[in-house]
Amino acid sequence: MDKTLTALYDSFYTPPQVADTHAEIEALHKQLILKLDKSERRLVLRLIDAKDCLAEEKSIDSFICGFRLAWRLANELNNYPEHGRPTRSGQAGQDARVALQEQWELPDEG
Repeated sequence: MDKTLTALYDSFYTPPQVADTHAEIEALHKQLILKLDKSERRLVLRLIDAKDCLAEEKSIDSFICGFRLAWRLANELNNYPEHGRPTRSGQAGQDARVALQEQWELPDEG
């Protein structure tokens, strides 16, 4: 299923227009080339590549988590009849307000 969600991400995600940031990255890259020797440049570029890969993975993961949440919420909303109560067994007649009230009720002290 993650492949399907990744394909959805790829079809819906449009990267933001960040021309200024790209120009800044190019300028910094040129400065690195002038100041660092080849082995140091490779190390810095590997670090940048790893960071970019991590950012992309986080973006995809965030999309997938958001999609799954939306899917669950949509399914939950579709299980509510017209009178506004959930229809799942064991939950009929109880909503979030009742559950929260029960959770925070203090035991009797007497």
